Parts: sequence; C-alpha cells; structure tokens
Amino acid sequence: MNKRSPDLQPLTPDRVDAVAALARVVWQATYPRLISQAQIDSMLADRYAAASIRSQLDDPHHAWRVALQGATLAGFAHAVLDGADCKLDKLYVHPDHQRQGIGAALLHTIQDWARARQAHRLWLQVNRGNTQAIAAYRKYGFRIVGSRVFDIGHGFVMDDHVMELTP
Repeated sequence: MNKRSPDLQPLTPDRVDAVAALARVVWQATYPRLISQAQIDSMLADRYAAASIRSQLDDPHHAWRVALQGATLAGFAHAVLDGADCKLDKLYVHPDHQRQGIGAALLHTIQDWARARQAHRLWLQVNRGNTQAIAAYRKYGFRIVGSRVFDIGHGFVMDDHVMELTP
C-alpha cells in the first residue's frame, strides 16, 4: 500500500480520456450488483462524454480534480455550483488505490473550492445500495437528508440517498 500523499491537480484536456477509462473501471467494480449493465453503459456514455467534460474545464461553475500517484491516475472528483450550494457530482478512486487517503484528499480539495465560492453546503447523491460509499461519506461528516428515485431518462432511474455537509 502506498501511503504517499496524492498529487492533486486540475483536470487537463489531455487526461479526459483517462478519466473516462478510470470511471469505467470503478463503475464495473462497484455497480453491477446495484444496477443493470445497460444502465451502467448509458450513464457512463452520458456522464463521461469527452466533449462534455472538456466544455466544463474552463467553466468557473465546475471543478474537475485528479489525483495522481506517481504517473498513475488514481482518482478524480467533479463538483458543480448549484445556486448557493455545491454538488459533489463525482468522486471515484481506482479499486487498487482505495483506503489510501486519495478520496479524502479529493474531497478536501473540492471542499476548499466550494468554500472559496462561498457555497453554503456540499451535497451529493449516492446509490442507496452503495454501502461502502455511504460509510465513507458518513466518515467525512456527510449526513443523509433524504432519499429519492430520480428519472434519468432512457428508461433508467437512480435510487439514491441525498447527503450533505457544511463545507
């Protein structure tokens, strides 16, 4: 296990494809027990389209951060300002690099970004069955404030808890 602190950086256009590839690795390790493969494929195609991510890189309402362990992309996070709030939209760490402080480091950099933009709260959605993620978010001070089923189109839904944290 590598205990060195990750190198946190803003996502650059040359790493967008690597982020999408890492998302697929993490999703295939996590979500097949929670949602169908068709939904996984649809959500990955929607949320990790390279053109969409690249368009957000210069948008001041979006923050994309990557965590590197040496030259290896170990994780990434994405947040978006939502009025006076900030939504932690994505936080993923490669299974081989989990439990090494990378997720916490990414969360802290997003919290700093949200604070600098005077966000009143940081919130997220997490699949109700993703007990590992829920436990991790609770460890970092998030609390469940509601549960909902979100229609995401294409005949798919997300059955999520909504969690929040004061940044």
